[in-house]
Amino acid sequence: MIDEEIDAADDSEDQELYEHLRIVVDKGQGLLRIDKFIMNRVENATRSKIQQAAENGNVLVNEKPVKSNYKVKPNDVITVVFAHPPREIELIPQNIPIKIVYEDHDLIIVNKDPGMVVHPGYGNYKGTLVNALVYHFQQLPVSNYAATTKATVRSKEQAVLRPGLVHRLDKNTSGIMVIAKSELAMVKLSKDFYDRNLDRIYQALVWGDFKEEEGTVIGNIGRHLKDRKKMDVFPPDSEEGKHAVTHYKVLERFGYVTLIECKLETGRTHQIRAHMQHIGHSLFNDETYGGDRILKGTTFAKYKQFVDNCFAILPRHALHAKSLGFNHPVTGKYIHFDSELPDDMQAVINKWRGYSVSMAIEE
Repeated sequence: MIDEEIDAADDSEDQELYEHLRIVVDKGQGLLRIDKFIMNRVENATRSKIQQAAENGNVLVNEKPVKSNYKVKPNDVITVVFAHPPREIELIPQNIPIKIVYEDHDLIIVNKDPGMVVHPGYGNYKGTLVNALVYHFQQLPVSNYAATTKATVRSKEQAVLRPGLVHRLDKNTSGIMVIAKSELAMVKLSKDFYDRNLDRIYQALVWGDFKEEEGTVIGNIGRHLKDRKKMDVFPPDSEEGKHAVTHYKVLERFGYVTLIECKLETGRTHQIRAHMQHIGHSLFNDETYGGDRILKGTTFAKYKQFVDNCFAILPRHALHAKSLGFNHPVTGKYIHFDSELPDDMQAVINKWRGYSVSMAIEE
């Protein structure tokens, strides 16, 4: 049985690899190399491409990478995953300002603004980060443009460079992203993200105070059983969802809200947002996960007005991908990129800092 599924097109912190093919092996299937098995069932699939995909860790059996000589067994669940969506729509170049932190022949680092969708999809065909990147690539010198493609081209019009999305961020999450510009970079960076072989730090403003200075949240993350637009947390031994681990550390306490640092051991859709809600600390102004209402504090009208003013300044969930470090896919040299908090998030933090000082004086 062959079942092709498309992963949901929602952006997320460290979006998982996209499933391009899913095959549930029949009960009567005899032992057969997986490269031959897939080639026999997928039109236009060559054995060499399947073997290369397996070598890159993109062929999974029961959610674990296998090599091309793996022998398939009855009831095995075979998936082929890549870091780009299964079906691409036409990418329209648009001259949209983006914050480029670093760029070379193989990759580009951007500091994504809040409110920008990463990839075109239903309802967002234009105005995305990818539209901006396609335009940016077309402005490169011909020699640089050609260097990022498989074949040598005489002009930029002869080739279309598609930004290689190694990971994604929510529309309303700001911060550091890496995009591959070469095939080699795409393969190696995708593997690094899949293996979590990198250093990535987020900062979030969440409701409530913490008893401890740091901690870890462990809980499977999967689609909410009633609301498919959000994720939910299930017990670690549950059959629902996928294993997820979030480490957090308190950076600054403001009484009713706290600024924390998060490091992901796994990269599931909405992982930080779902995990924080699960432990009673929804992200500030996170509409999807209940943070867009007063969860901690007083009943005074003055306090409600203060929070409403903060919501107006920061009309999104308070999450920022602050830094990213990894080994360069070509040179092997460790590189690290950091970013300042965006103005809206910093402004709200400043307001809470002032409010907490005034509370301390009144007490």
